[in-house]
Amino acid sequence: MESSFKRIIRKQIGRAPKGDFKVIRICRYGYPQVIENSPIVDGKPFPTLFWLTCPFLVKSISRLEERGYIDLFEQKLKYDHRFRNRYLKAHHFERHLRKVKLPPGLPKKLKEKLLKVGIGGMENPLGVKCLHLHAADYLGGVPNPIGEEVLKLVGPMECPDNYCSRFEGET
Repeated sequence: MESSFKRIIRKQIGRAPKGDFKVIRICRYGYPQVIENSPIVDGKPFPTLFWLTCPFLVKSISRLEERGYIDLFEQKLKYDHRFRNRYLKAHHFERHLRKVKLPPGLPKKLKEKLLKVGIGGMENPLGVKCLHLHAADYLGGVPNPIGEEVLKLVGPMECPDNYCSRFEGET
């Protein structure tokens, strides 16, 4: 079944997914929405643990980015101490998840690099980067308050028309 998921994900994101992954969330139609990546791909760090693959959610969240929500969340992080503390805890939580998934015998420098960065490989713990990343993070089980709010703003979590079914016959 994973090979059919890999083919669908390739169509969803427009390229083959990098490295090993597992589908951790599917929609009601049975298609991947979020994948979990390995923190090491081809011997290099790949700090983005969760990746949003659902074209419907990607498009919906892109509309929020176009409307300036990245800046709004960065401002909220500056002025809402409770929200900022929750966000910093989410970075810590993700570093812990990444640490658990690191293969044994990893060179010290590589391990340190992966454990230094936060969500999606962000070096600035008060940065936002992209909203898709935060939504995928939240759907992947990280208590990410930005992802939680993004998904509330988006509304429906699934397309109404089984969009990904059109990828079934494609190679």
